[in-house]
Amino acid sequence: MALWELDGVEIAAQIKDGSITAREVAEATLARMDAVNPALNAIVARDDAAALAAADAVDASRAAGEVLGPLAGVPVTTKVNVDQQGFATTNGLRIQKDLIATEDNPVVASLRRAGAVIVGRTNTPAFSLRWFTRNSLHGHTKNPHNPRITPGGSSGGAASATAAGIGTMGHGTDIGGSIRYPAYACGLQGIRPTLGRVAAWNPSSPDRHIGAQLMAVSGPHARSVRDVRTALDVMAQPDLRDPWHVPVPLKGPAYPRRAALCVAPEGLQTHPLVEAALREAAARLVDAGWQVEEVDCPPFREPARLQAQLWLAEMARGAQAAFAAEDDADANYVLAEMHKLTAVPDLNEVLDAMQARLGFLRQWQQFLTTYPVLICPVSAEPPFPDLLDLEDFPRVIEAQLTQVGLPLMGLPGMSVFTGFGESDMGRVPLGAQLVGGRYREDILLDAAEAIEARGEVIRVVTP
Repeated sequence: MALWELDGVEIAAQIKDGSITAREVAEATLARMDAVNPALNAIVARDDAAALAAADAVDASRAAGEVLGPLAGVPVTTKVNVDQQGFATTNGLRIQKDLIATEDNPVVASLRRAGAVIVGRTNTPAFSLRWFTRNSLHGHTKNPHNPRITPGGSSGGAASATAAGIGTMGHGTDIGGSIRYPAYACGLQGIRPTLGRVAAWNPSSPDRHIGAQLMAVSGPHARSVRDVRTALDVMAQPDLRDPWHVPVPLKGPAYPRRAALCVAPEGLQTHPLVEAALREAAARLVDAGWQVEEVDCPPFREPARLQAQLWLAEMARGAQAAFAAEDDADANYVLAEMHKLTAVPDLNEVLDAMQARLGFLRQWQQFLTTYPVLICPVSAEPPFPDLLDLEDFPRVIEAQLTQVGLPLMGLPGMSVFTGFGESDMGRVPLGAQLVGGRYREDILLDAAEAIEARGEVIRVVTP
């Protein structure tokens, strides 16, 4: 097996016992990038010399008998919307191509402290706005499984790279599905943590407005659940630069192994392939000793509307000039479609949304006490034809109901791979979304491991 096919936990173990060196892993990963990235455009910035230097530092630490971090020598990627010292924080924008970070975002700093070797920066749509990944600065990212379908967005570059063996773990961000959907579309495991679990701050930019403060999070994609667990633990290290960060242990108290299954939340028209994937995930949990009940879940639809309202309020307040200056055709179109669905709220409507948020969170917390895990769609449809939002935005936004609704409450959600299916687009990855209570990512990871153990192994795919 090639080094770039191993998962991160295995790489770290072999580096620690001397079976391989961090330099060998870095060189193999960079060679893999050379081989497959031209077809994918997942990595849009790299510094091979810096990556090799970081790998050499790991090898030197081992030779000196020092204690190595949990990701020592593990190749990872970072998304271009977070600060990484020496690189532009473009967020897919031409107007930010020269916004060079002078220090690391907390999540990047945590990866470095754990010994990770950052091999590249991954693409995102302009403003990280879409479930598709194309922009006027970096271009179009493709799905390594099937170029006809989207790699997802906004962390489409991260998922595409990870699925193709360019790094074992990909950093992503999620305010409306931007970790969960790319994981789903690229056949990976990916987790959106609880708000406050992973510290976030871009020193290069002004502080975020209130909606993003309450809904946007960083988290990992990976090809194995154990890599997701390890990466999340690393990313969740304390950093006082983020006042929202809460240093809650990743492992919580004992819980009943009880899950709820909701195939069609609030009348969602769930595709038969998606329903089959959900029932497969539920059956695997039952096989693992879980109790699963098919029930109605708390609301997604009104939280999704309020999430969109808060987004639009922030864009109207702080991003109008940037949209005009960037003039990205895709972003302009999507923003116009969002305006058709939800008008920009006034101050009273924003305050009402914040008040309603509390009530929805209360409902969800009570539900998730009875059922520590909810199994529901990541999307109502199999992975979309690429750029479908430019043709039928209402169809896309309706299918993504569960992704958009969840962040309003700040709850964690995980996309879990279940296998492949044959859609109108050919062979496509499929999966299920697991939802849990605040700071109970450990329950989602436990359930995901049970589902993973009873399905096919995720293997690196060559486009």
